[in-house]
Amino acid sequence: MSLAILILNWNRAEDSIHCVRSVQAWCQSVDTIWVIDNNSAPADRAKLQEALKDEVTFIFSIKNLGFAGGNNLGLQAALAAEHDTILLLNNDATVAGTAVSKLLSQLKSNPQLGMVGPELWDGDQLLSAGGSDIGLALGTHHQKPLADGELREVAYVPGTCILIRTAVLQKIGLLDEAYFFGGEVADLCARARQAGFRAAVLGGTRAQHQVERSAGQRHQLHIYYVLRNRFLYVQKFHAGQRLRLFLYWSLTSGRIWLEALLHRNWPRARAAALACWDGWNGRFGGQNARVTRGKIL
Repeated sequence: MSLAILILNWNRAEDSIHCVRSVQAWCQSVDTIWVIDNNSAPADRAKLQEALKDEVTFIFSIKNLGFAGGNNLGLQAALAAEHDTILLLNNDATVAGTAVSKLLSQLKSNPQLGMVGPELWDGDQLLSAGGSDIGLALGTHHQKPLADGELREVAYVPGTCILIRTAVLQKIGLLDEAYFFGGEVADLCARARQAGFRAAVLGGTRAQHQVERSAGQRHQLHIYYVLRNRFLYVQKFHAGQRLRLFLYWSLTSGRIWLEALLHRNWPRARAAALACWDGWNGRFGGQNARVTRGKIL
């Protein structure tokens, strides 16, 4: 099964270069590494090009399209190149070739398996072994490790490291860019499930995700998109419970807003308030400049 590896960069050239080097240690000659730059600063983009010229296939976006839109550029290219499978890999994550081989074997032997991923670890701390329905709770990551070789069906595989069968994308389409950042892979898995495919995590396979490397960049925006995108997910997949769940997420946003005020964390309070307002009013897509008052575009 030919494999396309997609690595998205946004002002983190050093992380992306390190990630590419780790992939090059195991990828096969039939595989293709795509690096999608999400309109990074000129210096960051130049560093990326200089380090990886003639080693990867570049896609340069003229604007920051978020996780969903940026990766969609790579997904479109991989589909056009007729790859059988696509690996989305965060640039602050690494995965061993043995783990990828095991994941590929699962797709080969399970025709109804649409996407599969490894457990996510940060050092010796388990971050996620798949996730539950994001429309129903804030903390959805499964925290119990799997037995070696155990295949656990989950509501979604985290987008940090996920192997996707291209036939799924051909049937249901790409990532929903209305999410911009966060929730789009859970949405993809939910649509795949509606089309008859399953999503799972395989025990005995690991990806290392260095969360602290992107924590500073994500701090101001993460809580906004996490909360706001719950409203979008509910609207799409829990329409019959829309009012109840909208109220639930409003209360959750309000609690986070109040906690932020008590700690005098004004950016977080603003983000929580805007998330609730935008969720109710259907204001989706990228809102970086608005949330950060123009500090992050």
